[in-house]
Amino acid sequence: MNKKSTFLSKNGFTFLLSIFLIIGYSNSLQAFSFFQDTGIPNETNYNEYKGFVVDKTDNEPLVSATVSLNGTNISTITNSEGEFLLKVPKSNASANITISFLGYKGKIVSLSTLKGSKTKIQLSASITELTEINIDPRNPEALIKAVMKKRGANYQSDNTIMTAFYRETIKRRRTYVSLSEAVVDVYKKPYASDKNDVIKLYKARKSADYKKLDTLTLKLQGGPSSTLFIDVMKNPDLLFTEDILKIYEFSFDKSTKINDRYIYVLKFKQRPYIKDLYYYGKLYIDSETLALTKAVFSLKLDDREEASKLFVRKKPTRAKVYPTVATYNMNYREKNGRWYYGYGKIDLVFKVNWKKKLFNSTYKLNIEMAVTDWKKNPENENLRPKDRLKSSVVISDEASGFSDPQFWGEYNVIEPEKSIESAIRKIKKQLRKLN
Repeated sequence: MNKKSTFLSKNGFTFLLSIFLIIGYSNSLQAFSFFQDTGIPNETNYNEYKGFVVDKTDNEPLVSATVSLNGTNISTITNSEGEFLLKVPKSNASANITISFLGYKGKIVSLSTLKGSKTKIQLSASITELTEINIDPRNPEALIKAVMKKRGANYQSDNTIMTAFYRETIKRRRTYVSLSEAVVDVYKKPYASDKNDVIKLYKARKSADYKKLDTLTLKLQGGPSSTLFIDVMKNPDLLFTEDILKIYEFSFDKSTKINDRYIYVLKFKQRPYIKDLYYYGKLYIDSETLALTKAVFSLKLDDREEASKLFVRKKPTRAKVYPTVATYNMNYREKNGRWYYGYGKIDLVFKVNWKKKLFNSTYKLNIEMAVTDWKKNPENENLRPKDRLKSSVVISDEASGFSDPQFWGEYNVIEPEKSIESAIRKIKKQLRKLN
């Protein structure tokens, strides 16, 4: 691997996310219900609103659609079932929410219409025509240069403190074996600043300790720092290196819309003669401001040995571990002419091949973080080093379980999928058998 790709590949992804695979059993075992009822009266100053966001034509769920409370910075996203839960201060009970999704017409809905958990919100696909916009289809590279040139003008220019909900899951074959969640404060620096964003872990929880279920324990190192690292406009060296035009070739895909704004879609992939591990994917660029609004990209994993070196920090000597999928999704949200970090997601799949074993293991890892509220930080309040969440943290080790369920009441979360809840119930039955 040459020097030019060192930051992008080895250093970048070693920092981004690592996994540890350890052989051994644990005698400690704790299991908690997913939402524990303590019986303690809980007087809240917020209301909960639930609903489903679906395609109007076929009623298919729209995953990761944004649900925002108008006039505020409060928001959440839909889960893999298209379901959302939004917690709103009672003082905003008469407000409206806006539901938006790339390629669809945005919709404004009154909170008063969300009377039940089965409320269905249908979005219509946008019909996109860019005939009036002057763009040279032969020069997509010029568009990338324009995006980077306007980075300082288009993105957050203030110090901000963001509240975010983080979740990571590990799935072995078809069964969820780990679920960890956290509320964090993100001290976000202006996008033109070279200073790193820092995180404070406010509260973390996990559903159970599943170490007795398998001799193999898999741990994720990186946590919320991973989803900040893929903020490609704050960390442009991840994609937008000085050699970007030498590394990648670009082409235009069919344009789309979001909230009645035209979006260019730019495809990219590494050039055929580049042998190192780089990316391929799509960039979604606002046609008016030339701001990058969304990036979806994957790491090329043809070289298993090199790919394994990027992610795996520790493993049993009898096992070969390598990634087969590494996909990243980054979304920005706009307010008052500036774009802010909104949502980051990482999907990984690992194969574990054991010597002298007929059957191998497949693990699917999902990491996601959604900003649910934010405020400006004009005094540049910062965290002391000892209060900062380290990039090497393992969230499942930091989680305190469901010992403080009332804490989670007022915080917006990504509504758990039914499949996860069902899997946890099944695992708990198995845990009881083991005790």
